Amino acid sequence: MITVQEFVLFGITERPELQMPLFAIFLLNYSITLMGNLGIIFLIQTDRQLHSPMYFFLTHLAFVDLCYSSVIAPKMLANLLAVKKTISFHACAAQLGSFLTFMITECFLLAVMAYDRYVAICNPLLYQSIMSQRVCILLVAAPYIYSFSVALFHTIITFRLLFCSSNVINHFYCDDLPLLALSCSDTSTKQILIYVFAGFNMIVSLLIVLISYVFILSAILRIRSAQGRQKAFSTCASHLTTVTIFYGTLIFMYLQPSTNHSLGTDKIGSVFYTLVIPMLNPMIYSLRNKEVKEALKRRGRILVLH
Repeated sequence: MITVQEFVLFGITERPELQMPLFAIFLLNYSITLMGNLGIIFLIQTDRQLHSPMYFFLTHLAFVDLCYSSVIAPKMLANLLAVKKTISFHACAAQLGSFLTFMITECFLLAVMAYDRYVAICNPLLYQSIMSQRVCILLVAAPYIYSFSVALFHTIITFRLLFCSSNVINHFYCDDLPLLALSCSDTSTKQILIYVFAGFNMIVSLLIVLISYVFILSAILRIRSAQGRQKAFSTCASHLTTVTIFYGTLIFMYLQPSTNHSLGTDKIGSVFYTLVIPMLNPMIYSLRNKEVKEALKRRGRILVLH
């Protein structure tokens, strides 16, 4: 039996007249993503006033967004210009594993950031002792370790399947479900595992976010002054916006009725959460966060003086 040695990525569209416009759009998107997330990381690392648990977690969110986008965008951009849109068997496995690692990490990092906001607003006097450096490191390390383990498990199972017929992946990157469609092995167990792990990751991380914000909202409503309520809400507005966009996209992708699913809508959803959200997050935290805006002004004044 001849097994597949490489795959062909179908891409976003097969219409050649759209290749160059899409290349220009996604190149701009990826450039903004790189500059925005690297800028956030640099700003937080160099501004001492941003050396707090909240911005420690934001640094890692920016790093995950940067890696998340970089796993997908360079290959997709190259394929928009290439005649032969191939990816090797091992490169495809690496892309799937990396994609799953950073996607799951982002889910749980957003949950960790929600817990951080809960402690800051509901237990402000104990915030520094609860969110110690050791706790912050553990809260960041756990999502990375768990996500890598789950991604490795899924990748090994997927790439131990037999691919012995078509090698054309109807997607713009190596994703689990399009790969399973090409396999001539029994994929029923693997499909069950996908939905079990995806359901667990989404439900657990989203529950942490929702429970945290129920307590946060309750604490904010107990604040007597309107100015105090406004200040408390502003500290979590950026995170709440990011959570709404990220989970809203995932819910649209995975919880809509199967009759509404199509390859076109799945690809559009994938573009949004793999390429658009990593670009939007730095903008959200820059435009809606007072401390980040003030740090940007300080950095701007330093650059002017030099």
